[in-house]
Amino acid sequence: MDRKWWTLVAVCTATFMLLLDITIVNVALPSIERDLGADLADLQWVIDAYALTLAALLLTGGSLADRIGRRRVFLIGLVAFTAASILCGLATSPLTLNLARALQGIGGAFMFATSLALLASAYSGRDRGTAFGLWGATTGAAVAVGPLAGGVLTEAIGWEAIFFVNVPIGIAAVALTLARVEESKNPHASPLDWPGTVLFSGALFLLIFGLIRGNAEGWSSAPIVASLAGAAVLMIAFVVVEMRRRHDAMLDLSLFRVASFNGASLAAFVLSAAMFAMFLYLTLYIQNILGYSALESGIRFMPVTLLSFLIAPVSGKFAERVGLRWFIGGGLALVGAGLLLMGGLEPGDEWTALLAGFMIAGGGIGMVNPALATAAVGVVDPRRTGMASGINSTFRQVGIATGIAAWGAIFQHVVRDEFLKGAARAGLQGAQQRSGQVADFIAFGGARRSGNPQLARLGEQAFIAGLNHLLLLAGLLALAGAALSALLIRPADFAHAPVAAPPVGSRAASASA
Repeated sequence: MDRKWWTLVAVCTATFMLLLDITIVNVALPSIERDLGADLADLQWVIDAYALTLAALLLTGGSLADRIGRRRVFLIGLVAFTAASILCGLATSPLTLNLARALQGIGGAFMFATSLALLASAYSGRDRGTAFGLWGATTGAAVAVGPLAGGVLTEAIGWEAIFFVNVPIGIAAVALTLARVEESKNPHASPLDWPGTVLFSGALFLLIFGLIRGNAEGWSSAPIVASLAGAAVLMIAFVVVEMRRRHDAMLDLSLFRVASFNGASLAAFVLSAAMFAMFLYLTLYIQNILGYSALESGIRFMPVTLLSFLIAPVSGKFAERVGLRWFIGGGLALVGAGLLLMGGLEPGDEWTALLAGFMIAGGGIGMVNPALATAAVGVVDPRRTGMASGINSTFRQVGIATGIAAWGAIFQHVVRDEFLKGAARAGLQGAQQRSGQVADFIAFGGARRSGNPQLARLGEQAFIAGLNHLLLLAGLLALAGAALSALLIRPADFAHAPVAAPPVGSRAASASA
């Protein structure tokens, strides 16, 4: 078999493991909460610690790959991710688990940042569309298998198994990469941008920390105001530094002059923030409000995940022929419609109330992912595919992290207010005194398991009110993203000729990197 197809196998194997680790964790969160004594903020960090370090280092990984070799950085990420998975499975507290998840994110950043770049360097023409389609199908497969595999492993062995399952996959991917994947890099690359790396990572950390802890600490409290203000200052400083460095910046700001690149970045953020960030709250609803087990919950996610898996290869094959803008914009519109259809839940509804929305959103995900991969690297010079891939992947992960944090802040506020209003009307004593723990108490099924029918009913009503708020907002976000990305992505941006390589050692060579 041609080496380029082995490259596809290696990249898809690593991508499968990386994305499986996101979806497989969702159904195990209630078990993690019970075993480790976690609260809602801890569970948000189980996902966000991973997404945050992944997002913060994707640009670094992409830039480093262009400089020292994409295969080499890919291997470093594989080894780090596999080792961190072992530490996750051995964790005995929310803190140790989240620290290990942060380490996983570092390895994941190096893998994810180089995945599309490795494919872009190995494929061209029609084969590239096929490769991206299969890569998109792999992302769909990971999403499809994750909830079911998570349910099986959590019930049969324990939540630790969802991390240990990465070890054999990681070892196989390392062996395959060493044996079959060819090295590629930008021969005109400039030194790594350490000031940009520090500023960008710091800005993301402070932003997500402020969003996650806002409700618990108080939005006007000194730590939260300082975190959000610090994030804004560091991000402005990052932009200034990148503009001044220009020739060796980790982020070439001129890429954002290309409308289609902006459209692809926006679509990546919106898909993750609107859809993938919602899986946490949908999982809590299915398990802790409707009362399904981890395995039963995983089965009920199959409609959305299987449809995304089945549609992705078709999308990858036809997206460039029909027009990337229609697949990305149309897919996001389907995601938005699906989220809106999931809304309007009522107490007493079965999980089938989500079914139509699951199916439509799943089809939308399958349309967007392969087209987005093509758009991410299709408008840049081939030597900058590592940077372009890193930027697009950064927007994906920032979308997940900020989505979970923002939805969590809204969810906690709505659930607490709805419950306290209902408790006051019903004359329940003591609700005001425990108002700070109301959202956690309800989200993790405390009201349902309390043995008090009135308390269980109020808890279900409050949770559903919060979930309906999130589904409405996420649906509107996806529809807005669909319209904007369709307007921004233009066929003309993909028809440019590759930039000629400048003379070795020239200042222009550094600038093009």
